[in-house]
Amino acid sequence: MFIVEDTIPGTEAAQIPKQRGEPLLETAVRYAGERHWDVFPGTWLEAVDGVRRCSCGDTACAAPGAHPARPDWASLATGSATVARRMWQKQPTASVLLPTGRTFDAVSVPETAGFLALARMERMGVTPGPVTLAPDRRMYFFVLPGAVAKVPDLVRALGWAPASLDLLALGEGAYVAAPPTRFGSGGAVQWACRPTQANRWLPDAEELVPPLAYACGRDR
Repeated sequence: MFIVEDTIPGTEAAQIPKQRGEPLLETAVRYAGERHWDVFPGTWLEAVDGVRRCSCGDTACAAPGAHPARPDWASLATGSATVARRMWQKQPTASVLLPTGRTFDAVSVPETAGFLALARMERMGVTPGPVTLAPDRRMYFFVLPGAVAKVPDLVRALGWAPASLDLLALGEGAYVAAPPTRFGSGGAVQWACRPTQANRWLPDAEELVPPLAYACGRDR
């Protein structure tokens, strides 16, 4: 059974046991060992004069404590629970980041559109994969790899110009922050739809883009 720390209450009927305060190390190991997702450690938060700042040292960091710490981060990503444990033992407070374009791509939309789309998917009988909600008020829908190439044509087929919708696909060379990674004082990444046995097999972008595009169009 998959156990995570931060979850949005009421967004899924099934109650999954949670471990409050579970170390980031154990969370990263779970993602690799139980979900078979690649993981890599990012930056972390440090207390400087009573203020929590990003370890990168940039006082104007856009994602404090929640971005890659090194330019070669892609080569560090691992699907081995053993290697993940070893990496987080070196820096236990490092954020947990997941590269896209490997075991999954992600489709990102604004929070308001994301919740509207989830309600529409439920009515349509469409089962989404895991979905995260980040403190920057964007939601990330996990889909099968290959979404980056498909999404523009899928959006056009629905009658929208891709540039007209705030709908982005993340694939190779990109990443998402995983719960319970924190964005400075902005809060932690949460699950809008938790990883469960039921959504272990990810949907294709073709299944999710119609309700997501509709919701983004409404959200405009």
